[in-house]
Amino acid sequence: MTDDPTEGLRLQKALAQAGVASRRASEELIAEGRVEVNGRVITEQGTRVDPERDVIRVDGSRIPPPRRHLYLVLNKPRGVISTMDDPQGRPSLQQYVPRHQRLFHVGRLDTDTDGLLILTNDGEFANQLAHPSHEVPKTYLVEVEGLLDNKTLRRLEKSVTLEDGPIKADKLKLVQRAASRSLVQITLHSGRNRIVRRMMDAVGHPVRQLSRIAIGPVRLGQLQSGQTRELTQAELGALLDVIDHQG
Repeated sequence: MTDDPTEGLRLQKALAQAGVASRRASEELIAEGRVEVNGRVITEQGTRVDPERDVIRVDGSRIPPPRRHLYLVLNKPRGVISTMDDPQGRPSLQQYVPRHQRLFHVGRLDTDTDGLLILTNDGEFANQLAHPSHEVPKTYLVEVEGLLDNKTLRRLEKSVTLEDGPIKADKLKLVQRAASRSLVQITLHSGRNRIVRRMMDAVGHPVRQLSRIAIGPVRLGQLQSGQTRELTQAELGALLDVIDHQG
């Protein structure tokens, strides 16, 4: 935010460029006290901001800066390796992204696991979001062998001891169970290798099928296998908050 009338953009113009509302409607949002810049409510129409640096919020939701990078959600199919190019010729992520784009993936998935990956050409964003210090929660839909009884569910919520230390589910929801199979939704913030499969092996219920359905505020929703979409403004803003608050 700056007081220099020759620098930055007027706040209402920055909001309009971000697609929040028209410039006139953005002026009304400001007048109603619904806009914050760097934690301060702004009601003056002439306020100038730097959208690249200032943290702008409308009704509490962060408005990300103008996009200079590509941010995609991919529903990775099972059997695809989590790399942009595989020297052994196995199916890779390259076939699902725009041509000639060098993208980083956030949140690696095993070849035999399908579901949500975030792809971007913003290397700094990818590194920050993937860093263990941010502990971004990831949610999975897991089909396991056998009947998961209540005692086992409580154990998964309390603690399971693995060779590299204890682990517990942040959230656990039983979706369905039958004599030969059970379906659960599990949320973890750990990024340890094959963590869901190892947890389920440890309690005697090997994974039959595993899908990641969310990374933090980003949901897979109805995105079909092999399809991509761009992160929404709300999703990108929420992920930037994750980076800032826990970095």
